[in-house]
Amino acid sequence: MNKKLKKEALEYHLLPKPGKVEVVPTKPTHTKKDLSLAYSPGVAEPCLEIAANPEDAYKYTSKGNLVAVISNGTAVLGLGDIGPLASKPVMEGKGVLFKIFADIDVFDLELDCKTIDDFCRTVKSLEPTFGGINLEDIKAPECFEIEKRLKEELNIPIMHDDQHGTAIISGAALINALKIVGKKEGQVKMIVNGAGASAISCAKIFIALGVSKKNIIMLDSKGVIGNDREELDEHKAFFATKRPERTLEEAIKDADVFVGLSRADVLNKKMILSMAKDPIVFAMANPDPEIECNKAIAIRDDIIMATGRSDHPNQVNNVLGFPFIFRGALDVRASTINEEMKLAAVRAIAELAEEVVPEVVNLAYNDRSIAFGRNYIIPKPLDPRLLTTVAPAVAKAAMDSGVAKLEITDWDAYKTTLLKRLGQDRRFIRRLIKRATGDPKKVVFAEADTYKVLRAAIEAKDEGIAKPILLGNKTKIEKIAEENGLELGKIKIINPRLEHGKREKFGKLYFQKRCRKGITEYEAVKMMRERNYYGSMMLETGEADALISGLTRNYKDTIKPCLEVIGKAENVSKVAGMYVILSKRGPLFFADTTVNINPSTEDLIGITLQTYEKLKQFNIEPNIALLSYSNFGSAKGEETNKIQDAVNHLHQHYPDMSVDGELQANFAFETALRDENYPFSKLKGKDTNVFIFPNLSSGNIAYKLAQSLAGSESIGPVLMGFKKSVHVLQLGSSIREIVNMIALAVVDAQFKKTD
Repeated sequence: MNKKLKKEALEYHLLPKPGKVEVVPTKPTHTKKDLSLAYSPGVAEPCLEIAANPEDAYKYTSKGNLVAVISNGTAVLGLGDIGPLASKPVMEGKGVLFKIFADIDVFDLELDCKTIDDFCRTVKSLEPTFGGINLEDIKAPECFEIEKRLKEELNIPIMHDDQHGTAIISGAALINALKIVGKKEGQVKMIVNGAGASAISCAKIFIALGVSKKNIIMLDSKGVIGNDREELDEHKAFFATKRPERTLEEAIKDADVFVGLSRADVLNKKMILSMAKDPIVFAMANPDPEIECNKAIAIRDDIIMATGRSDHPNQVNNVLGFPFIFRGALDVRASTINEEMKLAAVRAIAELAEEVVPEVVNLAYNDRSIAFGRNYIIPKPLDPRLLTTVAPAVAKAAMDSGVAKLEITDWDAYKTTLLKRLGQDRRFIRRLIKRATGDPKKVVFAEADTYKVLRAAIEAKDEGIAKPILLGNKTKIEKIAEENGLELGKIKIINPRLEHGKREKFGKLYFQKRCRKGITEYEAVKMMRERNYYGSMMLETGEADALISGLTRNYKDTIKPCLEVIGKAENVSKVAGMYVILSKRGPLFFADTTVNINPSTEDLIGITLQTYEKLKQFNIEPNIALLSYSNFGSAKGEETNKIQDAVNHLHQHYPDMSVDGELQANFAFETALRDENYPFSKLKGKDTNVFIFPNLSSGNIAYKLAQSLAGSESIGPVLMGFKKSVHVLQLGSSIREIVNMIALAVVDAQFKKTD
């Protein structure tokens, strides 16, 4: 890890508060009565119920949705035996993944237990607390015995993800790879390079899928595990072969499948060329695979490659499995995670890859060519269908195999429940950033001489979101970077005051646009010294694709150059501003919040249509409410009249649009309340995600209150109606919010390039 990334990693875990997780109450605790119910004396009642019927713990406590991530730190990622305390950041991170992908709460527990007996005894004593246990980063061969004993002695789901996670995902990949090349599981020759917990579990699940044990050659650091080897533990001995091969080079000849869970660069060109026709290579060593993906493909064009890396096709990522496996197990209160459940997950993941990829995945990865084939044998980690595919498959397998204590009868209702569990805020950002990285654009920053903007621009470059162009004094920018340990690298820096020739060119172009607006050519050239004008001209002339400004400038002064230089898109009468509030319910879109002071009926129609089109770009279905102090004519006035006229126009000319009003904010937001009182609404049964405000004052106040009271992140203001991608930062934006805005600006620029 380089010095810069090391610093950022430490800051990430340190600020704004240490660690990555916290405990948040789920019940009100504001009044004396609340506290008396939460604790003494009210808490005695559920205690007595549970004492009488232990199963009621799932009814009155969080046990049913609480998983322990437990490690003794003896095999942490690629760091080895670093001890339990040093493993804590990893365990917290695993807890975060459980939460964001499957809404499972986690306590991470790092145990100072050196022996199998101590570890098992300690974990067994924790059973009353948890609904499930995820064992993590425990070295082999101890991990096998630990999991085996705990599964025998405990009555809750237990899985060692290092063993079974990779096995499940690679098992799904194997099914599909073999299907593509037309080979049968029972006939392939397989090399497994590595003999740790993950490799052994992979080999066992491959056998369960039909691969013949006699056709598997397993290697450890000493070479092929042959039956002539002494002092083999029982797990390696299970795979000891009678075959004569003793080196990887010998073993891999004519092999159909190579599975690597070992170390970087152990495969060479000669080995790849010696494999059978249509070879399948799962090079899963992290962070660097046994052979680099592009290198292998260059050697053999008939190869199917998978790695553990996100920058290549077919990423074998455990996050495709463990959150959803535990979700399904918890939801039927399974007493274990058995082989049937793991194989159900394997097949569900494999089958999902054969389905038509939804547009939301194409957008997230900026790739419309994703389809079942050599470069797509397992789903993408951001595929939202994983939750509703894998969890039900696991739950059903638990029921069919007799280890479920609860029964699901309405599977459609269960899938709906799963979808409602997850907050859509982070998923929206992940998809947005993934889409941006697929086709990064040139983004010019007018305030690059401020720390926040500079830091965000560098992060956007490092994450592959954008290609930054920094405007400002080069010496000042370099000084800020040096003082804060930031690496500028080859980022382009332009000081408009020193660009005499370019200022002359831009000024003359600007004069042509504004010569009848009371400006002289001399003044036009002089104005190009100002970075917002210079940056706007870069967009206008195609030297940049997007402009970010406004963190330190007056909003009016920031947007004015953009309007004068770039102007509105065709068929747009007025530009508008929208804020995105990232809530647990999902992204909420507020418009107009920044531009139009008192919009007319025509303006409201235009704002609604622009917002509608913007959400369609994000592949989000808009459900739009036009807000007021009135509900469907309950109060009369000039404001309600213009809203009613706007809604009538939208209903008449856009009958398929999910839009209605006028509505008070609470009726717009609360679906059940609205449906009960106004069942005729076109929004019936739909969660509103777009709120159109009657004037700038109400919109601006509303989004700022929502942002402050909920403590939510926001993106905005998102400017709509410009010919090019222009966006203005909010005063006080955090670095992460600026990065999010950069991603949105890039996606906006991608669409404007294709218009």
